[in-house]
Amino acid sequence: MARRAAGGAAPSSRAAAAGPPPLLPPPPPRRPLRGAPRCPLPLLLLVLGAARVGALEIQRRFPSPTPTNNFALDGAAGTVYLAAVNRLYQLSGANLSLEAEAAVGPVADSPLCHAPQLPQASCEHPRRLTDNYNKILQLDPGQGLVVVCGSIYQGFCQLRRRGNISAVAVAFPPAAPPAEPVAVFPSMLNVAANHANASTVALVLPPAAGAGGSRLLVGATYTGYGSAFFPRNRSLEDHRFENTPEISIRSLDARGDLAKLFTFDLNPSDDNILKIKQGAKEQHKLGFVSAFLHPPDPAPGVPSYAYLALNSEARAGDKESQARSLLARICLPRGAGGDAKKLTESYIQLGLQCAGGAGRGDLYSRLVSVFPARELLFAVFERPQGTPAGRAAPAALCAFRFADVRAAIRAARTACFVEPAPDVVAVLDSVVQGTGPACERKRNIQLQPEQLDCGAAHLQHPLSILQPLKATPVFRAPGLTSVAVASANNYTAVFLGTVNGRLLKISMNESMQVVSRRVVTVAYGEPVHHVMQFDPADPGYLYLMTSHQMTKVKVAACEVHSTCADCVGAADAYCGWCTLETRCSLQQDCANASQPHFWTSASEGPSRCPAMTVLPAEIDVRQEYPGMILQISGSLPSLRGVEMACDYGNHVRTEARVPGPAYGHQIAYCNLLPRNQFPPFPPHQDHVTVEMSVRVNGHSIVSANFTIYDCSRVGQVYPHTACTSCLSAQWPCFWCTQQHACVSNQSRCDASPNPSSPQDCPQILPSPLAPVPTGGSQDILVPLANASFFHGAALECSFGPEETFEAVWVNQSVVRCNQVVLHTTQKSRVFSLSLQLQGRPARFLDSPDPMTVEVYNCAMGSPDCSQCLGREDLGHLCVWNDGCRLRGPLQPLSGTCPAPEIRMIEPLSGPLDGGTLLTIRGRNLGRRLSDVAQGVWIGSVACEPLADRYTVSEEIVCATGPAPGPFSDVVTVNASKEGRSRERFSYVLPQVQSLEPDKGPKAGGTRITIHGSDLHVGSELQVLVNNSDPCTELVRTDTSITCTVPSGALAAPVPVCVRFERRGCARGNLIFEYMQNPVITAISPRRSPVSGGRTITVAGERFHMVQNVSMAVHHIGKEPTLCKVLNSTLITCPSPGALSNASAPVDFFINGRAYTDEAAVAEELLDPGEAWRSRRFRLDYLPNPQFSTAKREKWIKHHPGEPLTLVIHKEQDSLGLESHEYRVKIGQVACDIQIISDRVIHCSVNESLGTAEGQLPITIQVGNFNQTIATLQLGGSETAIIVSIVICSVLLLLSVVALFVFCTKSRRAERYWQKTLLQMEEMESQIREEIRKGFAELQTDMTDLTKELNRSQGIPFLEYKHFVTRTFFPKGSSPVQETHPLLGEWKIPESCRPNMEEGISLFSSLLSNKHFLVVFVHALEQQKDFAVRDRCSLASLLTIALHGKLEYYTSIMKELLVDLIDASAAKNPKLMLRRTESVVEKMLTNWMSICMYSCLRETVGEPFFLLLCAIKQQVNKGSIDAITGKARYTLNEEWLLRENIEAKPRNLNVSFQGCGMDSLSVRAMDTDTLTQVKEKILEAFCKNVPYSQWPRAEDVDLEWFASSTQSYILRDLDDTSVVEDGRKKLNTLAHYKIPEGASLAMSLTDKKDSNTLGRVKDLDTEKYFHLVLPTDELAEPKKSHRQSHRKKVLPEIYLTRLLSTKGTLQKFLDDLFKAILSIREDKPPLAVKYFFDFLEEQAEKRGISDPDTLHIWKTNSLPLRFWVNILKNPQFVFDIDKTDHIDACLSVIAQAFIDACSISDLQLGKDSPTNKLLYAKEIPEYRKIVQRYYKQIQDMTPLSEQEMNAHLAEESRKYQNEFNTNVAMAEIYKYAKRYRPQIMAALEANPTARRTQLQHKFEQVVALMEDNIYECYSEA
Repeated sequence: MARRAAGGAAPSSRAAAAGPPPLLPPPPPRRPLRGAPRCPLPLLLLVLGAARVGALEIQRRFPSPTPTNNFALDGAAGTVYLAAVNRLYQLSGANLSLEAEAAVGPVADSPLCHAPQLPQASCEHPRRLTDNYNKILQLDPGQGLVVVCGSIYQGFCQLRRRGNISAVAVAFPPAAPPAEPVAVFPSMLNVAANHANASTVALVLPPAAGAGGSRLLVGATYTGYGSAFFPRNRSLEDHRFENTPEISIRSLDARGDLAKLFTFDLNPSDDNILKIKQGAKEQHKLGFVSAFLHPPDPAPGVPSYAYLALNSEARAGDKESQARSLLARICLPRGAGGDAKKLTESYIQLGLQCAGGAGRGDLYSRLVSVFPARELLFAVFERPQGTPAGRAAPAALCAFRFADVRAAIRAARTACFVEPAPDVVAVLDSVVQGTGPACERKRNIQLQPEQLDCGAAHLQHPLSILQPLKATPVFRAPGLTSVAVASANNYTAVFLGTVNGRLLKISMNESMQVVSRRVVTVAYGEPVHHVMQFDPADPGYLYLMTSHQMTKVKVAACEVHSTCADCVGAADAYCGWCTLETRCSLQQDCANASQPHFWTSASEGPSRCPAMTVLPAEIDVRQEYPGMILQISGSLPSLRGVEMACDYGNHVRTEARVPGPAYGHQIAYCNLLPRNQFPPFPPHQDHVTVEMSVRVNGHSIVSANFTIYDCSRVGQVYPHTACTSCLSAQWPCFWCTQQHACVSNQSRCDASPNPSSPQDCPQILPSPLAPVPTGGSQDILVPLANASFFHGAALECSFGPEETFEAVWVNQSVVRCNQVVLHTTQKSRVFSLSLQLQGRPARFLDSPDPMTVEVYNCAMGSPDCSQCLGREDLGHLCVWNDGCRLRGPLQPLSGTCPAPEIRMIEPLSGPLDGGTLLTIRGRNLGRRLSDVAQGVWIGSVACEPLADRYTVSEEIVCATGPAPGPFSDVVTVNASKEGRSRERFSYVLPQVQSLEPDKGPKAGGTRITIHGSDLHVGSELQVLVNNSDPCTELVRTDTSITCTVPSGALAAPVPVCVRFERRGCARGNLIFEYMQNPVITAISPRRSPVSGGRTITVAGERFHMVQNVSMAVHHIGKEPTLCKVLNSTLITCPSPGALSNASAPVDFFINGRAYTDEAAVAEELLDPGEAWRSRRFRLDYLPNPQFSTAKREKWIKHHPGEPLTLVIHKEQDSLGLESHEYRVKIGQVACDIQIISDRVIHCSVNESLGTAEGQLPITIQVGNFNQTIATLQLGGSETAIIVSIVICSVLLLLSVVALFVFCTKSRRAERYWQKTLLQMEEMESQIREEIRKGFAELQTDMTDLTKELNRSQGIPFLEYKHFVTRTFFPKGSSPVQETHPLLGEWKIPESCRPNMEEGISLFSSLLSNKHFLVVFVHALEQQKDFAVRDRCSLASLLTIALHGKLEYYTSIMKELLVDLIDASAAKNPKLMLRRTESVVEKMLTNWMSICMYSCLRETVGEPFFLLLCAIKQQVNKGSIDAITGKARYTLNEEWLLRENIEAKPRNLNVSFQGCGMDSLSVRAMDTDTLTQVKEKILEAFCKNVPYSQWPRAEDVDLEWFASSTQSYILRDLDDTSVVEDGRKKLNTLAHYKIPEGASLAMSLTDKKDSNTLGRVKDLDTEKYFHLVLPTDELAEPKKSHRQSHRKKVLPEIYLTRLLSTKGTLQKFLDDLFKAILSIREDKPPLAVKYFFDFLEEQAEKRGISDPDTLHIWKTNSLPLRFWVNILKNPQFVFDIDKTDHIDACLSVIAQAFIDACSISDLQLGKDSPTNKLLYAKEIPEYRKIVQRYYKQIQDMTPLSEQEMNAHLAEESRKYQNEFNTNVAMAEIYKYAKRYRPQIMAALEANPTARRTQLQHKFEQVVALMEDNIYECYSEA
């Protein structure tokens, strides 16, 4: 848990910046945050803005470029001091703006060295640049100091100036010596922990009364020898044990004696320290959390104590060992005469245990953060567990009472000294300064209260209380990191920081129960530091720190609540309702809030919100009211005497007043609004509701509703129940029978009797009537009640507006409607009967229950017999007679109907278990259900009709019964007669076989397909997941069912049940496995034009389960867009269009389900209503880009056939578009973009533009945005005609002039011609002679060479290890006899070896992690100073290091190649692999070298070696200039000797005791220098010996025996050498006149002659020459005696010798090319096949179908990458001497090979270089061979990964232990060390690397290696 190991550090790295050395260079300019452009700080703060969520509001932020460590608040000055790695900042407390800063690192330091401030401190250990992590940042206001201590220089401290952090207030040690020098000891300098991850806490203790200056209490984790923080080497130097105790109190009196500054001397004999013994440090690993005073501002006479909160860490490797959370207390001196106690005397510690009731599993053992309140100590604990990286550990909040702490301490001292109890308390015997060993009873001693609290010198000390103080968690949540607590309004407000950068606020009541919680994201993904502090000047603000940010948070954002109920109901400790301002606010923000009833707190509850009742609540519209009485209750101040008004809305107000004092509630009076301003009544309503509010000081403080009603509207609204409705109304209304009116005043009614209740109203009593046939006449009797008043009145029977009939009174209670005739054209119709009084307006007798008459028509709605006769059940008297007719009075009852006719059945099949709902449609399917109840059958199986689904005659729905087995039969219906269906119903057994896909995310939405047979059967199908959750959106066919899987609770396999007709599950054992949901980790880019359409790349994990995904933008987004899944980690989405420019949260819908961030949900911190605020991904919409042509013209003219290049200007924007995101079109033709900068785009059109239109729009597209910037106008032919006429005129004039000149000079030319003709004939004869000689050589040389090449020795192949080192490291290729560093021992001192080997081993395992290696390579390649040479070197070192794991090496190479292909495909795919500019390209070269070595040795080696021998033989047959290197025979024009030097062969008899032969006849040329002769002799003698074992020409002497008595030592230069034109000519055989067959002896030189010159070709051409003078070659017109006699010959005449050499070597070259480009059946090139298939697969994935591109990729990867390298460097393969002449010839051959592999046509002419012309004729044939080779590779059987891995494993095994991989690893580590910050940043940015904690493993490697590698290598 390094996150919390270092006290006072950011959670990511707890350590912090400390003081620099006394003289540190001024701080460099601050780096802008994360590469952003530098901007003024206020603007940056404005951009960051204030984030408001729920009840928290982020006010200000200050970003830190380096990790933050500590902060301190200066409330009096309004200043915030922030300490970060290597930086100190002084910020304004109001807005966190920067006031001052100081650089305090990095510095050169070593943890094994004393601080350089220590005089005469020497150190033999190397110091390296070290970051300074701040450990202590404390204010000492009394002395005006800021104490700053860091991790450098052994925890060195500085005293900086309060108010200016950039200035050092007190130099310590003193820079200028005072009168007496100050003695400085290490203990005065070693204050804080000296490691980034080791904790330190500190507290400035106030000076005791009458004492000197302040003191500093320090707790620091031990980092000395034996701790995990001590550097791993064999040094035993430990500056920590003696000088840095775990706890100490140091002097901080800067105004006194500086010699005592930072000392912990209490008196000459005692130290004020607590130090654990060396042997006990393993059991007592202390990690400090916090130091604090409590109470901080004590009342007089109340003691204040210093507390330390710490953890005693668990022992490594001990599974039972648990961390212990401890609280230690130390007493401070009391009063002026108080004795200063030694620290250990008063020191006592007790455990803090935070545990629930679920046993050890519910124990939170590790203290994370503490906050002391008035009476309680709040502490956050966590439960360390082996959770995956990134998962938050379970954590809990507990509260402990300080009174319980004091009681436990007093009880413990009593138990130690008065009544010993060994199980209660013990003496800490592990402390050096303790009294030890155990408690003992002190006889005859009475402990005073102070001794019980603080101990004494004569009592045992220090003490440890054995029983922990226990508390139960009051709140649990994962990932809590910090706590701060405040009391407000009877609530406790607790603020909790989290590991994910969120701040949680919970409000707890007096019972410590959580009543509300809110959360805000401070900095997503950045842990909140464990210390948070309230602003000392304004407790309404909280300061907190995340790993890269300082933040000021307002403790409550009350204004988000708009009503009193919301405000008080939110139960926020800080928020309350400000009554007279009608807003939710903090108490201090509400005027007069200190007075009662002005501000209502949440603790009072919503019932205390202001409320009002209006009297009267109901107002008659026709009545006058003097005013209204308002009863106002709730928490309101007295309104008496306050100016008030009643507000009715629409700016209508009346005066209000409060007449008397308030008793529980207040009474106010208010005038009613004027009648003419009453609101209108809504239609069909007899009342209107009015809202009224009371306004005070412009605010409506309380409101209520009252109603205005009108009784007279009741009759209008309810005409058929006017009386009943009037007397039933909620208003006081009365019914006037005489007036037939509803009134509010009964006095307005006449004296006639009026009803008093609804039952007394005159009304119709409903009575049942039989159905009546249409058109039939009948009388209807209507019974009445309470109708005596109307007896005799004229009435009408009304059946509707047009249907009225005469009504006749039968008696007082019955009325008869005479001769009622009603008609209908429907099957039946129901008429409502009403009685109305004659006259207008219409007045009805009440019909509370309407009386109805049913009229039927037999001719309608009964198309068949069964339907017609079935109407009898409805009372319809119908009969069937060729149709349905009304039955006459004499007609008999209905007869029988025809047999049932079944027209259709569905479904046509069902399962054997039955239960299928079979629908039968037809005619005459029974008159009623009882006719067919037992009459539906399928063969012999009954089908039971359903009553609620039966339609007479037309449709039967029945449930099929079970069948014994599969069968098929017709359906029969028997309704007195039997009907049969034409279709057959089949009973089948559905079969379920398989399910795909069988996995999906637990969020649901996966579309699955179930395969089987007969799955279409039945009427109802269910697919149940986990036997309970239905699979939705079912689609089925005969063989498949497709549906959407619901969400699952857990990631686990669950059964899938297919259920037909709600019966049992079909057999099939289908299992669907719920997997963890896909995770989205990042989106990029995060900006889009407002039109949308930009490709957004979504990165994450587990996308292979995604079937469909869409992207939506909240609030401003238009339609969601569909995305594309590329692979399991990448999705691309076009950004949706937006309505405006803004930043908006992004939602993803995966498989139709909204994506949620499970990490945020898992925290269980978010309120459901606030979950959307935590969305991690946002998209910034910016204005669409704007483009214009270069000159902003709208028309561009263009002539067809001419090239067209457009220059487009782009307005500045912040979208950061890439080149591939632009599309430029001219009409429909794409314009190829070639150059893109920030402001300019260049594009060109290669194809001709059609002229049919004449005008083409120029359009540029970015995403969905299209802009037409100009129009291209084609034409311009008039201009062309004018230009043509002008040109013709000029040409005609020139012709006339030329004719005149020709005539005048023709005679002169004829004379000149005769003269030169003679010279031409002479030159022609010379050329003919030269060509004839060349032809003769061409014919004879082949035969000679073939004879001479019958060599008997084997081919001198290099060993594999030398081949590899020369190929991989060509620049540094050493001779074979020199051992390459990778082949020898790892030369490091033995003292360094163990640590280095351990570090290398750990680094090797890291390199074996694919994620690390890929990130590592990419990180290095992104560095500008990582040159191509470094890239090649790294690739080769990686190849050596991973040579034993070629399968893994190949997978890495492929992954990097995919990235390279992606990058190339976006630009120009044809350029890929053309050069070696990246690590992977060199890796590919090395991979090919390894894989092709066996082919090279077994197939290509022999023809290649023969070609080399042939070149050497051919070159040696002619003269070679020893100084210029030019030869008579060569393939390279630049190395051709363009002189006709006559050379004659000489056969020499040579004796030489070496290379296994005594004497030989050697052929040389008489023009050879003596060195050339020696080389030919050595080659003849040593031809069977590898070249590395040959003697060198400089090491032998050549002696000529001219006679038996005379001999000469032959040298290139001696006294006999000839001088020509001031230059010495090298001696040759001709110079010494050595005859044919001469005898020579060669012997090794005893010692070198001092006169011997160096290599001949290095001689100065100004002083020496061999065959030709330099002027000969330059053809200068300088005359010499030698030149004057030489015939003039054109140099080009000798180019025919190139053809001669070519013809000689042609057969050998053909054999070599065929060997390279052929496939042996017994040895197929597996690696080539595998790699070419990989290229084709990648091209197919990217839609690259151009065969030329694939050809180029293959050519660049094999022929050009491997074979050309080998052809040009034979010394990589053979132990031979590659001379300059061979090199020149091989470069021509390699060029021919390159041209053969190319697909571009060779455009050759007379000016083309001869190197290309020489093999121009053969190139087409060679190309066919290449194409055939590629085709053969393509036709080979593809290799599986397993086969290729087996092949690679065999290659690894073949050459195992050939190389020293430790050396390679050490060299790779140097790159890692060089770019360590960049690699760490890349690992931090990579989600997978973060999850697997690769950065921590890399840090471990660095920790092991960094102190050793350079030291050891320097020693080595």
